[in-house]
Amino acid sequence: MIQFSKALPRFLLSALALIACGCSAEEASPGQADQINLSGLNGKLVLTGSSTMFPLIQEIARRFEAQHPEVHFEIQMGGSLRGISDARQRKADIGMSSRALNDNEHELFAYPIARDGVCFIVHADNPVQSLTDRQLADIYRGKVTNWKDVGGKNSTVTVISRTETRSELELVENSLHINRREIKAQSLAGDNPVAIDAVAKDPNAIVFVSVGEAERCKKAGAPLKLLPADGIAATEGNVRSGSFPLSRSLVLVTSDFPAGLKKAFIDFALSPQMTDLIRKYSFVPFVD
Repeated sequence: MIQFSKALPRFLLSALALIACGCSAEEASPGQADQINLSGLNGKLVLTGSSTMFPLIQEIARRFEAQHPEVHFEIQMGGSLRGISDARQRKADIGMSSRALNDNEHELFAYPIARDGVCFIVHADNPVQSLTDRQLADIYRGKVTNWKDVGGKNSTVTVISRTETRSELELVENSLHINRREIKAQSLAGDNPVAIDAVAKDPNAIVFVSVGEAERCKKAGAPLKLLPADGIAATEGNVRSGSFPLSRSLVLVTSDFPAGLKKAFIDFALSPQMTDLIRKYSFVPFVD
């Protein structure tokens, strides 16, 4: 659990108006927000969910706090399903989800703030440069257990999957046409940093993680290789262009139409003022 103790501004968002008129938040493209009078903001906001979104939301919250010292944040990870569930049950003011809402979650409100991709990563020393969907599915089903069978070294594959609450798991299931019950993994990783660290320490490991987080860690010196998907490199630029096949929306979720402090923070997160932070984490902003 992370506690904050400061604050930031607030904006009116066109996405809210679009939703009120019957458009879903996923369909709405937030326009530039108009700044309003934010004097006197105070209180606490609890956000839970996606570890992919966690570092970005931390920084947005700090920027918000900097302008509103009487506003405090409690931000916790735990996966997108937790964020959605906590928002629905009002255990959190705002849920963080690195996937769009499903049909059975239609009663909730979702506000997309960025796009991200999911890629498979291996250790930088692994000679494998790419894997087809069929090869990836065979690795995760346990049909391929040695890297030499897919062009690598004569070494046993360390298959790492993700825990049940991870939105990455759902995206990979759909992409590879594989059910999580079929996956034969040696271990499970929860948050993205844990998954990335596992691969960085094991030259024979493979796992799927956020493109943005993997790019950040690689740039910071982690010995990683991001594998392409359908021949498209796993980069923020390709996620932005829409050419990278495994991509998703990063959304803020609420149980009701936001008002007060909750609305102020969502408005701020969706404003053009956050573009620099979104790009800092290699995500693709919805507002440019």
